[in-house]
Amino acid sequence: MRRTVFYISDSTGITAETIGNSILAQFEGVQFEKHRLPFIDDAHKAEAAALRIKTRYAQSGERPIVVNTMASRDLCEIVAASGALMLDVFAPFIGPLEDELGAKRSGAVNRSHGLVDFDKYEARINATNYALSHDDGIDVDYAQADLILVGVSRSGKTPTCLYMALHYGVSAANYPLTDDDLDKLELPVRLRPYRDRLFGLTIDPQRLAQIREQRRAGSRYATLKQCRWELEQADKLMRREGIPSLNTTHVSIEEIASKIFDRFGIERTMF
Repeated sequence: MRRTVFYISDSTGITAETIGNSILAQFEGVQFEKHRLPFIDDAHKAEAAALRIKTRYAQSGERPIVVNTMASRDLCEIVAASGALMLDVFAPFIGPLEDELGAKRSGAVNRSHGLVDFDKYEARINATNYALSHDDGIDVDYAQADLILVGVSRSGKTPTCLYMALHYGVSAANYPLTDDDLDKLELPVRLRPYRDRLFGLTIDPQRLAQIREQRRAGSRYATLKQCRWELEQADKLMRREGIPSLNTTHVSIEEIASKIFDRFGIERTMF
């Protein structure tokens, strides 16, 4: 079975897509063709979106699914005229909140990801710059780091650091364990003052070899033997030094970040 899904929003569409993907993942026997339509914030755009959905309905013969985070009832009604199954993400919450707060929804568009708190926005930018300048041991001044990820090359340190910085404003550095570090089985001197900020990432050797092969095909760096040795040594080192760690093979970046935050007691809200 194959169905078409549209994520529609008057803003970026990130919320609709995130929630929609989580829900659709529960239906393993269905293939979903996904489309994101952001910034549907006036009647003209809503009509164009409705036409696109209606056209897809006619082509496939299957009713499209719309995961919707538009705040305006009028815009929702225009899109609903397409005949799609409308899943309004806000609907279950608006009524109870109106009752609880004694206030009605404004229906204003472009509010969920608006640039409202400039201090938080600047903190995210600064944290992203920090992650970039402290990537792979480029800069080893870790005094301002909230945390430091350690692990062998290509174990997921860089994307995790950038995700935590960009979405949560966490200043995360990362340090790649080299062959020299792994031979000695000692915590690098530059990391010792920050032992309580260290968190290790590891990965299955077969998956690591695949990733490295894409980066440096045919190299010793990408061989399964080398990957196994590095990971075994890194595991010994982290166990010896009492560094908490996580295997990233089957874990999303979002989940990696959440587990790290939980370990360090970091409480930050997205955006």
